[in-house]
Amino acid sequence: MWRYNTGFELPTARLAGREESVLFDNVVIKSVAHVEPPNRVTSEEVAERLAPTFKKLRVPGNPLIDLAGIMERRFWDQGMMPSDGATLAAKEALAKADIDPKQVGILINTSVSRDFLEPSTACMVHGNLRLADTCESFDVGNACLAFINGMNIAAQMLERGQIDYALIVNGENSREINEITIERLLGPKVTRNQFKREFASLTLGSGAAAMVMSRGDLEPDGHQYRGGVARAATQFNNLCRGWNHQMWTDTKSLLIEGMKLAGMTFTAARTVMGWVVQELDHVVIHQVSKAHTDNFIRAFGADPERVYRIFPFLGNIGPASIPTVMSRMVQENRVKRGDRMALMGIGSGLNCAMAEVVW
Repeated sequence: MWRYNTGFELPTARLAGREESVLFDNVVIKSVAHVEPPNRVTSEEVAERLAPTFKKLRVPGNPLIDLAGIMERRFWDQGMMPSDGATLAAKEALAKADIDPKQVGILINTSVSRDFLEPSTACMVHGNLRLADTCESFDVGNACLAFINGMNIAAQMLERGQIDYALIVNGENSREINEITIERLLGPKVTRNQFKREFASLTLGSGAAAMVMSRGDLEPDGHQYRGGVARAATQFNNLCRGWNHQMWTDTKSLLIEGMKLAGMTFTAARTVMGWVVQELDHVVIHQVSKAHTDNFIRAFGADPERVYRIFPFLGNIGPASIPTVMSRMVQENRVKRGDRMALMGIGSGLNCAMAEVVW
């Protein structure tokens, strides 16, 4: 039974211990959806295109498969904008939620990919969906962590009773950076160090996801969003830098420092939310690669069978990763009522957030 005030006083989020740890009493997930782009590009195809560079730099095997564990990724058709993908996912989420789009009180776009520097990509999605003129919309950017950030922003508004429904969307389009990176790595002056710094760009995929959140008193059959904790280590903001045409990454240092930060965040999650790894039914992590996923599993002692993997066939799809995992799990009937779902994400910068959903 959802707990909410029946008088005039609005419910407020409870601060759990420290300011960056927030739990909610009256917030639910009504629906989650994802859309996978139609064009499949295998890592074997990418390796064939880069064969001259692999030979020149003496790169053994196919590191996209051997090291990253990525067999393929998906791309949208030419001309597809991030807002187009986000709109497709949003329409599906709204249909699953069975609500009138005019009921949405806020739209938050969390994409790394953007249609333009301005206006916001959220404006495009808002217009495509013909949401009410009272529905606020904006972009939230925080690398791969933004979708959880968007959920938390919406949850605070829902908990206070400011809105009835929130729509969180994401649309990632990595075709351009993939193509430009391959062309650059085929240049005559390419070095081994450059290849290592730009390798992560080759692991990127495209995708879209959306989620409808609501107040528990309005949707008692919804899935409880408990909220969670966040921690930062922004002294490491130089380990990954990205532009529309290029991304360079200190992969080793990013993994090491990212796991340290994740460990700090997990310690806080155990205190705030009473997490015991063995009692969590599903561990939903932002998936970058095989190395990243395996390190998460080892570090937290998670059961590998409880970590659903999408990176082998979708690659790194940024903020769309966590909601896509959730959507696929629900679609495949892997989640049952009452299951505890831990959401864990790290964004380059570095920022980390962990949250819990009780399905």
